[in-house]
Amino acid sequence: MAAPVPACSQEASVAAPESREDAWWTGPMLANSAETLPPSHWLFEPYLYDVRSPGVDGFGSRTYLNYGLADRFTVGVIPVFGYNRVSGGPNSNGAQLGDWTVQAQYRLHEFQEGYWAPTVSLLLQQTFPTGRYDRLGHRPADGLGSGAYTTTLGIDTQTYLWLPNGRLLRLRFNVSASFSTRAGVEGVSVYGTDAAFRGHARPGDNQFANVAAEYSLTRRWVLALDLTYSHTTGTRVGGQEVAAPGDPFPPAAPLGAGPTSNVGIAPAIEYNWSSNLGVLLGVRVIPSTRRTPTSVTPAIALNVVH
Repeated sequence: MAAPVPACSQEASVAAPESREDAWWTGPMLANSAETLPPSHWLFEPYLYDVRSPGVDGFGSRTYLNYGLADRFTVGVIPVFGYNRVSGGPNSNGAQLGDWTVQAQYRLHEFQEGYWAPTVSLLLQQTFPTGRYDRLGHRPADGLGSGAYTTTLGIDTQTYLWLPNGRLLRLRFNVSASFSTRAGVEGVSVYGTDAAFRGHARPGDNQFANVAAEYSLTRRWVLALDLTYSHTTGTRVGGQEVAAPGDPFPPAAPLGAGPTSNVGIAPAIEYNWSSNLGVLLGVRVIPSTRRTPTSVTPAIALNVVH
């Protein structure tokens, strides 16, 4: 008969819970953090990616530059650049400027161990039409903008769970809604118009939801996963082609796009050199729908907090 295991050995066989201070994170590929930066601290997080869909490679960079302006309050700017490589047509004429975004985030509540309530923040973003979108001539691939001002309102949340093995699972759930103004459109544009078109376009409103999980595999290595849902109302385009000389019946422009909905998945792996420096490598996959083709977006990001 085996001797009984001493109580101290039984306790040692159960892993001690990982503390939040011992877990290092970079963040999942898509879900914004609900945390705000301490005053006078900053975050630098550049992404490099390639949105791959049939016939197009959309290479781009998107950089988050955030600054802790006050307690619970963070402001930031998101510059975007890109380059489109197109099969069967001219590529972008070099790197192009995209639409830039400024943002402000206010933290309403901070997660506390032993309590159920997550960290909760309000997010306000304003995107400016800094990228080219019309009068593209023979290079429609130069279009990386929308021509519209877009306002996004969001709620970001974050909480922690301790798994039976003692490791941490960090969870995020974010929702947002975006609304755009109307843009004047002239000539060849991102809205599918041709050189003779004169009119306007209004991008559809968007509702977006994102749930993300990060598993602290070790102090330095983290596995991450995003699941997303997006719904966009129809883009409206109105106007007409300029009549050719002697043409009394200028053609109407049956342009625009109907409403679209899609789901996405983005697995990623994180490696952290310290609590303030890490790198992420992931890929987002959005399956095709009736209106949109499949897209696959590999990405790499560096996360630096000071």
